[in-house]
Amino acid sequence: MLMGTVGCGINLIVFTRKNLRKNPCSIYFIAYNVANLGFIYALLLSATMEEGYNIDVSIQSLIICRLRLYTGILFDVLSPFYLILASIDRILVTSQDALVRQKSTRRLALLSVIGGTLFWTLFQSHALVLTNIIQLGPNLFVCYFQPGVYLDFFTFYAILKQFVFFSLMIICGIWSIKNIRNLQRIRIAPDLSVSRTVVENSSQATAKKDRQMILMLLIDIIISALFSFVYAIYLLYLQITQNYNKTTDRTEIEDRIGYLCLFCIGIPYCVSCYANLIVSKTFRNEVKKVFLCG
Repeated sequence: MLMGTVGCGINLIVFTRKNLRKNPCSIYFIAYNVANLGFIYALLLSATMEEGYNIDVSIQSLIICRLRLYTGILFDVLSPFYLILASIDRILVTSQDALVRQKSTRRLALLSVIGGTLFWTLFQSHALVLTNIIQLGPNLFVCYFQPGVYLDFFTFYAILKQFVFFSLMIICGIWSIKNIRNLQRIRIAPDLSVSRTVVENSSQATAKKDRQMILMLLIDIIISALFSFVYAIYLLYLQITQNYNKTTDRTEIEDRIGYLCLFCIGIPYCVSCYANLIVSKTFRNEVKKVFLCG
C-alpha cells in the first residue's frame, strides 16, 4: 500500500506536468492512476486490516459491506479499462493515416474517460444490492456476494472479464507496435532542404515521445495482464472442481494459493511508477525535475 500510494502519487504529479499533460494519453494515465489509488484504499486496505489485524468493519454494517465490495470491483474494472483506452489512443496516434491521427485529441480522451466511468459505475451497481453479510458459523461472519446463482454469475463474469481485458490489451499493444514500425519505414519525399529538415525533426520528436508513451503503456499492460490473469485461472479452477470431494490438506493448499493469487492482483496497481522509471528516460527526467522543483 505504501509503495502503491507513493508510486501513484508520483505518476499523477508527472503526468499532470505541463510537458506531458497536453498529450491525450496522459489523461488516460491520470485516470489509470486515480483508479489504482481507489483500488488500493477500497480493497487492499480492508484486506490488510482483515487478514493482518483481524479488523473487519464491513461485517458491522451492511452499508459499509456493500460499499466496500462495490468500490473494489468498480476500481478493479476501471483500471484495465483505462489501459485499453490508452492503447486505442496509441493506435490512433501511430496510424499512417493523417485523418486517423487527428482523432487522438484531449477532448476525445476526456469524453472517453467520463463516459466509460459512468457506464461501469452503473454496470457494477448490482453489488450495491446483491451483496450481504453472511454467517458461516458461530460468531463467524463475512461480507460477500449472495450464495447461489448470483455468486456463480459473478465468478463467471470475473473470469470472462479477465480474459476479455487480457485479449484486448494484448491486441491493442501489438497493433500500436506494428503502427510504429510502419511509420519508421516511411521516407519523407525529397523537397526543399529546409522544409524537409524541419519536418524530419518534428517527426522524430513526435515519434520519440509516442514511443516513450507506448513503452510505458506496454509495460503496464504486461504487468496487469500477467498478475491479474493468475487469479482468473484460479477462479476457473475452483469452478471446475467445486463438486469434487477434497481432503483437508487439499483445501488448505487451495486456500493458500488463493491468498497468493489475491496478493498478485494488487501488484499491478502499485508498481506502475517503478516500471516507468526503468523503461522510460522521459519519465525519469520528469521525476528528476519534480524532486529538483524544476
